[in-house]
Amino acid sequence: MQLANTNWNYPTTIWFGNGRINEISQACQKLGIKNPLFVTDEGLVKLDIVENTINILKRDGLNFTVYSDVQGNPTEKNVVEGVAHYLKNKHDGVIAFGGGSAIDAAKTIAFMSGQTRSLWDFEDVGDNWSYADPAGIAPIIAIPTTAGTGSEVGRASVILDEKLHTKKIIFHPKMLPAIVISDPELTLGLPPHITAWTGVDAMVHAIEAYCAPGFHPMADGIAIEAIRIIAKYLPIAVNDGKNLEARGQMLVAASMGATAFQKGLGSVHSVAHQLGAIYNKQHGLLNAIILPYALKQNKAAIEDRMVHLSKVLGLEKEGTDAIIDYIIGLRKELNIPHTLKDIDINTDNAKEIGEMAFKDPSTPSNAKPVTAKDLEQLFRAAVTGDINGL
Repeated sequence: MQLANTNWNYPTTIWFGNGRINEISQACQKLGIKNPLFVTDEGLVKLDIVENTINILKRDGLNFTVYSDVQGNPTEKNVVEGVAHYLKNKHDGVIAFGGGSAIDAAKTIAFMSGQTRSLWDFEDVGDNWSYADPAGIAPIIAIPTTAGTGSEVGRASVILDEKLHTKKIIFHPKMLPAIVISDPELTLGLPPHITAWTGVDAMVHAIEAYCAPGFHPMADGIAIEAIRIIAKYLPIAVNDGKNLEARGQMLVAASMGATAFQKGLGSVHSVAHQLGAIYNKQHGLLNAIILPYALKQNKAAIEDRMVHLSKVLGLEKEGTDAIIDYIIGLRKELNIPHTLKDIDINTDNAKEIGEMAFKDPSTPSNAKPVTAKDLEQLFRAAVTGDINGL
């Protein structure tokens, strides 16, 4: 089925559909951007989709420069250098092009382009965001090329503090991109393993948001529908990467998962953030591996929700154990490893990881209260595969 090209305005303006990348110059015009900084990552910049997009900007006569020194886990250095590039070339807006890493870096560059304080002064702690000068935040156009993080609809970025070997969240309401161009054709070149990792990442966002405590029925509804869409279309997107319907549905689901997690995330992210910082592993892959272990540990707090989710997914059995079995089966189908040991992570610094994870901003919204010891235990189980020990 051909998905229709359409626009909607939640949680920001989204232009969805095949070929919508051709409207990038109109997006710049709508936001008054005459000289954008095009931000992408060091791997993506070598691919045809970047060259093709740059050719559209050239065709339409826009002035721009490219900044692509963004790592898979973007760092403070990437942001500082990007801001210097932005100011040197007198840019007036940012085009964020790529997966979560590129978009997170681009959003942070746009945010920091007009600030006088240092980056970590705006870490998402207390009301640090209020120290920013809103007038100094450049307008952002976000163009996702993976269906995973949903950073294109987020008001925050995850940046690696290399000195402390930890990931920190930078937040401000105006970091939300003003226009998102969501074009399924841009995701056609994603290899199966990246499609799988990012797709389960989107599912983790939705599941953790759904399980987060508190009353937020709108987030819950969006999360449940995102999970249903991913369950249906992710295997198709992995097995038939040219299927535009599946690619489009996954882009939508990724944005939905990120919209839902304004309610909160949980221990999967608490641990994964630390492992990404220490081991430089792909975020979606880490989330995908840790997920069933976290569900097991949180079982007492999420059973009723998992019963409902089992019905939504049409599973034969109901409850947390049924969802865990489903997730493990899906991972096997998608060739995602079962343990962190399978990707060369061991338990040597388990205690430290537990303590770091406890301080992560995702921990307070976990489905149930957890201690540093609990998070250490979760990490150990995800390394060894001992899910029944949780």
